[in-house]
Amino acid sequence: MHAELYTDGIDEVTIGGSIVRVDLVSLSPTERDASNAPRKVFRQRLIFSAESFANSVEVMQNALQGLVDAGVVQRPRPRTPAAAPQASARVEPASSVSDNPRSPNVSSNFR
Repeated sequence: MHAELYTDGIDEVTIGGSIVRVDLVSLSPTERDASNAPRKVFRQRLIFSAESFANSVEVMQNALQGLVDAGVVQRPRPRTPAAAPQASARVEPASSVSDNPRSPNVSSNFR
């Protein structure tokens, strides 16, 4: 069996020479910040060579494009520099949290 790691996201990417360090964080179930949001807690660091990081970014971009193509994620359309400024519209997820049936494995931090 292989160990698996869950992360809520990336907090920081540090580049030093040809080494890239990516800090993974989780949201604390008990600690809160000043606005009462769950505090980010460092969990683990990924260390890449610059070349392997670049390859990993390419793999993640391909995965993201698959999510966009499947309608799971919506990306804002890039603005063309020649286009006249327009009121910006906020892109909403495919379904809102209130009408989305949630898995029992979803953290209470996201309710």
